[in-house]
Amino acid sequence: MKAAVVRDNSDGYVDIKDVDLRPIENGEALVQVEYCGLCHTDLHVANGDFGDQAGRIIGHEGVGRVVEIADDVDNLKVGDRVSIAWFFNGCGHCEYCLTGRETLCRQVKNAGFTVDGAMAEQVIVDAKYAVKVPEELDPVEATSLTCAGVTMYKALKVGQTKPGQWVEMVGAGGLGNLGVQFANNVFGANVVAVARGNNLEAAKKLGAKKGIDYRTENLSDKVKEETNGGAHVSVITAVNPIAFDQAINALRPDGHLVAVALPKGNMDLNIAQTVLNGIHVEGSLVGTRQDLKETFQAGAEGKVKPIVHTRKLSEINDVIDEMKNGKIVGRMVIDFTK
Repeated sequence: MKAAVVRDNSDGYVDIKDVDLRPIENGEALVQVEYCGLCHTDLHVANGDFGDQAGRIIGHEGVGRVVEIADDVDNLKVGDRVSIAWFFNGCGHCEYCLTGRETLCRQVKNAGFTVDGAMAEQVIVDAKYAVKVPEELDPVEATSLTCAGVTMYKALKVGQTKPGQWVEMVGAGGLGNLGVQFANNVFGANVVAVARGNNLEAAKKLGAKKGIDYRTENLSDKVKEETNGGAHVSVITAVNPIAFDQAINALRPDGHLVAVALPKGNMDLNIAQTVLNGIHVEGSLVGTRQDLKETFQAGAEGKVKPIVHTRKLSEINDVIDEMKNGKIVGRMVIDFTK
């Protein structure tokens, strides 16, 4: 089968190779991949930012049909459409797995990082962790919901977002454009989008009540002005440490800053401001199987509609270049059906 594999020198790109999969084992299923989105995390893996993963098949925004199951699998059947997400599986018995926080499991496996992912014609999955995709949900759109969508849905839950509150969405690209939709259409919140260019215009069309170009001078003051006192929740999807500092200063008392993006560096946190204003600073890591199920349901009901474009596997390194240069609005999805 054809697969996108991290190069030996981890130069940020992948090679398209012929790969043979091993036979499936107990608890596993074999999935014929239909579509797989390309995420910025894939670029980090290909670049070796999280450690050497040379030879790894990337991809954690996969959707496909089950074509084979192990004898002991009873939650899936051949023909089911399932997802292949970043959260590949957990141990199932630690304090995090047992309390609805399974993505924090210390023995977690991640698709396209610690195990081979879905940027291939076929992929082996842990049947217990392969979340079914509703038939009424477009499978191309489902790829984006599998990672970007569930990540933003979970981040808004972590920020305790409530109807009528102001959510500052910092960055409106592949993650942020979905965050705008979830905040507005699912949580009933008001959104002020902080972005620029096409992404900012797209955020407004998707429901953002206010739009601010992040190059605006005194950005934090501008957010406070537009939200009548500051954001209740600020979700950071921009890969820039400065965005975190600005977002903290744009929060109202008792506000929540939810960190999603993974830039290198540190956050400048004013201790007095944090204590006296009761600021909450939280990290949010993708989502659980239940979060993903709820995310898919929102998509199936038409409450969120990812911006997706399909490309050929042979074009994947071109897509990587486009992502690095900020030329993509929404998500690029590799089509394995043709």
